[in-house]
Amino acid sequence: MEEQIIYGRNAVTEALRAGKAIDTVFVQRGATGLGKLIALAKENGAVVKDSSADKLDELSGGGKHGGVAAIAAAAEYSTIEDILAVSEERGTAPFIIIADEIQDPHNLGAIIRTAEAAGADGVVIPKRRSAGLTSTVFKTSAGAANWVKVARVANLAETIKLLKTKGIWVYGAEADGEPFYKADLTGGAALVIGSEGNGLGRLVRESCDMILSIDMYGKINSLNASVSAGILMYEIVRARRGDH
Repeated sequence: MEEQIIYGRNAVTEALRAGKAIDTVFVQRGATGLGKLIALAKENGAVVKDSSADKLDELSGGGKHGGVAAIAAAAEYSTIEDILAVSEERGTAPFIIIADEIQDPHNLGAIIRTAEAAGADGVVIPKRRSAGLTSTVFKTSAGAANWVKVARVANLAETIKLLKTKGIWVYGAEADGEPFYKADLTGGAALVIGSEGNGLGRLVRESCDMILSIDMYGKINSLNASVSAGILMYEIVRARRGDH
């Protein structure tokens, strides 16, 4: 599944007004008269990037872009309510994955793929400083992005607070946490995976009920974000099945 490239001031403005899921808006450096468009893009949660004329020419295929081009998401996003409805329909305790500023689309795609395989209800990502549902994410997910719901929210910490009101226990993943095998992972669970370089954001970490860690026995002291996510997702699966 490929992203849609939209270019031209009017076309991009109308796409934003229509509520189309736009991941990134590229604005030519030095271009004038784009204040309202930029404000609308930010209001819709799109990332706005300063770009060269050459970059815009490339995106538009040589078409008249007027200093603006946008990349629309490869699919529409779901809502938190959509994700919560999955467990209600299944008659199971909620199981949600939260990706805190995962910027590498390959990592996000791998997390979505594992989330689908592990039977998670959905994946939550932030609007800012995160990969979106790009074609690279779709390809890396091996099609799983077609089957698992992905919600994009303005504020992860507030979303976590909402989930906690639903009786969902929120687990963050960090190197200094409690070893995951000591935690009771039964019941409703949301697993938060931090960014590749910085881990969990401060407010997100403070919002978690418990921080989990994965023991390291070799010389490398960390794992790729998607690998950590996979280990912890399947530990939650094991706990929910009642395995020992």
